[in-house]
Amino acid sequence: MSQIEVKVPDIGDFKDVPVIEILVKAGDVIKAEDPLIVLESDKATMEVPAPTSGVVSELLVKVGDRVGEGVAILKLTAEGAPATAVPATAAPAPAVAPAAPPPAAAREPETARAASAVPILGPGAAVADFGNVFASPGVRRLARELDIDLTRVQGTGDKGRITKEDVKAFLSGGKAGAPVAATGAGIPEIPVIDFSKFGPIEEKPLSRIRKLSGPFLHRSWLNVPAVTHNDESDITDLEAFRKTLDDEGKKAKAPYRVSLLPFLIRASVAVLKDFPDFNSSLSPAKDSLIHKKYWHIGFACDTPEGLVVPVIRDADKKGIMEISKELGELSAKARAGKLTPAEMSGATFTISSLGGIGGTSFSPIVNAPEVAILGVVRSKMAPVWTGKEFIPRLMLPLSLSYDHRVIDGAAAARFTRALCVVLEDIRRLAL
Repeated sequence: MSQIEVKVPDIGDFKDVPVIEILVKAGDVIKAEDPLIVLESDKATMEVPAPTSGVVSELLVKVGDRVGEGVAILKLTAEGAPATAVPATAAPAPAVAPAAPPPAAAREPETARAASAVPILGPGAAVADFGNVFASPGVRRLARELDIDLTRVQGTGDKGRITKEDVKAFLSGGKAGAPVAATGAGIPEIPVIDFSKFGPIEEKPLSRIRKLSGPFLHRSWLNVPAVTHNDESDITDLEAFRKTLDDEGKKAKAPYRVSLLPFLIRASVAVLKDFPDFNSSLSPAKDSLIHKKYWHIGFACDTPEGLVVPVIRDADKKGIMEISKELGELSAKARAGKLTPAEMSGATFTISSLGGIGGTSFSPIVNAPEVAILGVVRSKMAPVWTGKEFIPRLMLPLSLSYDHRVIDGAAAARFTRALCVVLEDIRRLAL
């Protein structure tokens, strides 16, 4: 028997992440990959798994501690040498559906501020960790989002702990436990209805991914004045070439598939370089644009638990084959729930493709803080007039949703048309 220190594995770019839950105690017998603690970043909730089987001999962290890669969290009495640490798995934030990456775990929907009853902090008065206030990291985060000074909130939890209900009650100017009247920008809540009065019902809990992505999507929907522009591209030639590459990929020593998505990614990068505003984000003060000099493309991936948004990093440096292989690997990890936070963060533009299912168009939700997202549905054969006759061509519908604070309609139309032109002539793509 040997004693080892279990440390936080690679969790991407996240540092100083709070521990929100400890799932084991001294004396517990655990197996390899059993979850030990839960971390909460701004984008995901992450479970740190056990690297090997053994008995927990000592806990080295407690709820509220902040940790990063390499920090020891507990001591484990194990047989033999420990296995390589398994990366923490994350529940992503959604992506908009995207897709989409990833939302803040356990974050409550934004709550309307009472006009004058609640003393709040001004825009420039950023709240840190509120000194010795007795509250969990999730409650502190909620207070920061709502600009509430926790030192003014009376806690009703165990030993005076401030709960999320206390923060909501303070915001509404009422007592602890009082219902909050509205969410978002003064939008009233949907009334509670007892559906069992009308017939049999069955209540099923939302999956973890949907619980996390819901507030993120709601926040994007409320904060981004989005508009959707539709166009279509003639991909007849591209589809013939895609089938050739797909046949080659299926016969490779390590088989892979070539879908339309790699072409969409490469085409999007080419057009994003010509339209840099689409590869940007609004500054926190919303008075300038942050242009990104890298091109990381997120793609919505359908899983049994809901949509997640893995990211193809540095897509401008990769060809169709390389992107195809990476798409297959990331999609498999997504369906198995094995994506790491690093694989779901940093996207500058997102593509949500429903091509394998159907539809004629849709309005994807902008994956804020990105400013645009591309929606794609199934292509269809249609008669196209050449000036002399109608000929059958394979047409691909494209739907671009964009943040109207950053992009106007004319720019969106030009961007989408440029994307169509690139897809119509594959010689414009670096394969």
